[in-house]
Amino acid sequence: MQPLEDDMATFVLTINWTDQGIRAVKDAPKRSAAAKELAKKFGVELKEVYLTSGAHDILVIAEAPLGDHVTKFALAIGSQGNVRTSTSRAWPEAEWTKLISELP
Repeated sequence: MQPLEDDMATFVLTINWTDQGIRAVKDAPKRSAAAKELAKKFGVELKEVYLTSGAHDILVIAEAPLGDHVTKFALAIGSQGNVRTSTSRAWPEAEWTKLISELP
């Protein structure tokens, strides 16, 4: 079943800088702004962008009607050479409890 047009799925993108990206880390705020504009072209809204410590450099919470939109966005920003991305679909508690309640 495809999401309704108004239905926006949530995605979590974990992002790590490449050698090229970290060398130009001072440009990261400009790249982040450009990524937000690029996301819009793919029908993706970047809800939150966090600098993180630990296994990943950046965590992004995004919404889109389809995973394909997020995949295209992730490929586009990855192709610029500054970051590597990993994307996961996320379900809020109300949605995952409903999913579980529908199991046979």
